Amino acid sequence: MFPLENRVTVVCGHYGTGKTNLSINLALDCARHGEDVTLVDLDVVNPYFRSADYAEVLTANGVEVVGPNFANTNLDTPSLPGAVRGVISGGSRVIVDVGGDDAGATALGVYSNTLRDVDPDVIYVINRYRSMTTHAEEAVEILGEIERTSRLKATCIANNSHLKQGTTETTILESVGFADDVSSITGLPLRFTTVPRPLDVNLLNKIPNIYPVDVHVRAPWE
Repeated sequence: MFPLENRVTVVCGHYGTGKTNLSINLALDCARHGEDVTLVDLDVVNPYFRSADYAEVLTANGVEVVGPNFANTNLDTPSLPGAVRGVISGGSRVIVDVGGDDAGATALGVYSNTLRDVDPDVIYVINRYRSMTTHAEEAVEILGEIERTSRLKATCIANNSHLKQGTTETTILESVGFADDVSSITGLPLRFTTVPRPLDVNLLNKIPNIYPVDVHVRAPWE
């Protein structure tokens, strides 16, 4: 399935849930569908997992990347280019990758008025296996913090539960109930569940709305 609905998509969530890898997959899929797409990297928090650090593979596949001025270094400097507002307001497809804590939500809040003007799809990414979000109530609490700080409301949920290289079919199957609980408590639709290729082949008839993804993001020590 192709899970994007609106022209502008914001990908947010708790630190370490896999937002950047998801954002990269979404951007690459848009480009493969022939769309003009820009990936906006608002992650000024983590120097190791920024989508702008994967600009080479993105640009090689037709994705424009706008990110912190110090991306591709280990400097954790919250410097954002002034082009972001223009990109969001423009006419092409935009995917915004947001940092995962209060600083990330604050950076998103800087552009909240611009974003509200374009009616964005705000995807809240959850990972059952990430600390502080192992229970649905914890994930809901963090969503509330992100919404208050960013001054934007989530429109749907993406179940991105994984254990990095240790992800198995069982890993994903056992996360479905958790994702359904988060959806039920928040009243937000569960848009899709990500499944790393090639595990998606065996899970197609077991989980609804599967979104197959490739693993692009790895820590420097992996």
